[in-house]
Amino acid sequence: MGLTSVGIGSGIDIGGIVTALVNAESAGKVAKFDVSEGKINAQISGIGALKSAMSDFNDKLKTLTKSETFGSQKIVTSTKDYLSAVVDKTAVSGSYQVKVEQLAQSQKVGSAVATDATLPIGEGSLSIGVGSGTAFNIDVSATDSLTDIMKKINSADDNGDVTATIVNGELGPQLVLGSKKTGEDNLISVTAINTGAGTGLSDTFAMTELTPAKNAIAYIDGVKVIGQSNSLNEAITGVSLTLTAADIAKTTTLTVSKDTTKTKTAIEGFVESYNGLMKTVQDLTGYNPDTKKAGILQGDALPRSIQSQLRSMLSSGFETSDGTQMLANFGVKTTRDGLLEIDSSKLTELINNDNKGTIAELFAKEDTGLAFKMSNLVDSYVKSGGSIEGRDSSLDEQLSRIADSRVQLNTKMAAYSDRLYKQFNAMDLVVANLNSQSSMLLSRLDSLPGVVRKNK
Repeated sequence: MGLTSVGIGSGIDIGGIVTALVNAESAGKVAKFDVSEGKINAQISGIGALKSAMSDFNDKLKTLTKSETFGSQKIVTSTKDYLSAVVDKTAVSGSYQVKVEQLAQSQKVGSAVATDATLPIGEGSLSIGVGSGTAFNIDVSATDSLTDIMKKINSADDNGDVTATIVNGELGPQLVLGSKKTGEDNLISVTAINTGAGTGLSDTFAMTELTPAKNAIAYIDGVKVIGQSNSLNEAITGVSLTLTAADIAKTTTLTVSKDTTKTKTAIEGFVESYNGLMKTVQDLTGYNPDTKKAGILQGDALPRSIQSQLRSMLSSGFETSDGTQMLANFGVKTTRDGLLEIDSSKLTELINNDNKGTIAELFAKEDTGLAFKMSNLVDSYVKSGGSIEGRDSSLDEQLSRIADSRVQLNTKMAAYSDRLYKQFNAMDLVVANLNSQSSMLLSRLDSLPGVVRKNK
């Protein structure tokens, strides 16, 4: 830019003129950029709302593709005082009477009483095992006390079945070994071998049973059941029992029945999410006569294609072992607005009476079930590299091009501004020179003899 203080020679506001001319030249293009940018950002927002609604819908579809959503069983116990129970879908509906006679218990054995837990016992080795498991060995040095041996047992790398502790009883300290496993098959065995002088180690580890091992004993509908632990996982088909207390005089009633709630809740979630997706599409692509505004994706083929494909699937038939079935057969119908509505009582009744697993086949049959097909379709849009991500990338590229165009326009306008300043500064200089010459001429004329200027 030429002069720092422009317009001095002519008195003209050159800076204001240049700014006005530059703004007049760029205003239309900037406005066009702003409109395009605003429209693209609105489309990005709309695509984001569509993707969010589709992802939520896909989560509900994933639930309907899982077999455990259908035909599951539930179990109710008359009391929680003696046992707890869980059930899987293989359980048979019915009622079971359970009495717990005895809980499983682990064995504990004690060493001979020592004089002092901190005094050496004797040199040698110990071999300790539980049941049919592999025994582990402990080397005992000549200076090891009962306390040292306890620590070695508990820290042994290959000891997974025994705990050792010292109990200071009335007669003196004893090393007590307890099995981590319950049941009569898990008895503790201890073999002591002396390698030093005397028999102190073997004498000390002549073990005495302190607490006997016991099996769990229960009666199910009068049938005696015995277990090594308090978890009876195979006593009743599909039912796992955990015994917590014993009283042969008390009966716990187990009632196994079909769990219709899980299936119905999943279908209700599917309907609610589908309706949410369809309303999102309608808002994005429709026209509001009250506000006289069109949706930001009106005329866009993407949401319309999604809507059309999903609606087509809903009205299709699906092959099951009970023949061709449609969603409408189970009380889920399409309204005039294109949304879904549920006949709750009809759906509940059909779920209760669905002994063939028809509903599961309709929704969850791999590759051909309604939920599988819909989920695959939605995945093709929302997954990484899918159609929606492609649309987002395209819109981002458009924004990037607008940003580049703004930079180019700013560069062009800067050059235009420089050119205008040069032109106006040149004019300003000419005017300044003319004014200077005029002043000089008038001064010389005033100095001529006999020349008198008339002041106006």
